[in-house]
Amino acid sequence: MTDSVSNYATMSVASGLQGSNTKNRPGSWFEAMAHAWGQVLDSQAVRITELSDQVGTGGDDKPSVMAMLTAESLRMNFMANSESTSVDSVGRALETMARKN
Repeated sequence: MTDSVSNYATMSVASGLQGSNTKNRPGSWFEAMAHAWGQVLDSQAVRITELSDQVGTGGDDKPSVMAMLTAESLRMNFMANSESTSVDSVGRALETMARKN
């Protein structure tokens, strides 16, 4: 999970996306990190939606599918909390550094 975020952020910065403040391209490494978290969370939301559709419209309410839906939902909760904590922590650190300069 966080490896995907780290890899995306590293690739975004390394590929020279700084300063290209377009809609899908982050302009700084901090924005790249937030964008990467967004991509990972979007991907997880798709997994949950697919499982939910299996149960809701497909009538596939077997315990195994329900267990996977629960597990993926809990993973999403963990990932969302991790995203919030990491972005907040880095933001506070940047704020502290800005005050010291």
